[in-house]
Amino acid sequence: MASAVRGLWNVVLSGYPRAGKTTLANRLVADCPYFARVGVDELRVMLFNEVYPSRDEFLIYSMISEMRDSLPKDGYNIVIDSTAPDNVTRQFLLTTKVKPVNQILVILNVDKDILIERNTEKFGDAYTVFVYDNRWETPKHGIAVFKFKSNSP
Repeated sequence: MASAVRGLWNVVLSGYPRAGKTTLANRLVADCPYFARVGVDELRVMLFNEVYPSRDEFLIYSMISEMRDSLPKDGYNIVIDSTAPDNVTRQFLLTTKVKPVNQILVILNVDKDILIERNTEKFGDAYTVFVYDNRWETPKHGIAVFKFKSNSP
């Protein structure tokens, strides 16, 4: 069992907006000194002061791929915090040029009523919840998936 957790990790946190991905990612980085976090939404805001979609999504994902590939080379595990509702995005975030790196997709699941309440409180409506519903795809087989269910931070 101990050998299963050795090596470098690329952890992708996927889930609805306001599901707790950033909270969990920040906790991992705070508790584990060799973890680094990449926040996709924060990168959009930092560069363009825009949320999805930003004016240059290609640039955003190019920068994410650079960080995803550079951090493990320096001995860091990486946790990528992204809604990533579709399999193409998840696969992109999980795939790194550095070998070997363990990959895991963590899907955060929160009761829909709580998500609607959180999103309405933050954004004024629950539009982002319904957009996520429309883009959601069941994860492909062959990807290690951990379903994390919590309704509180």
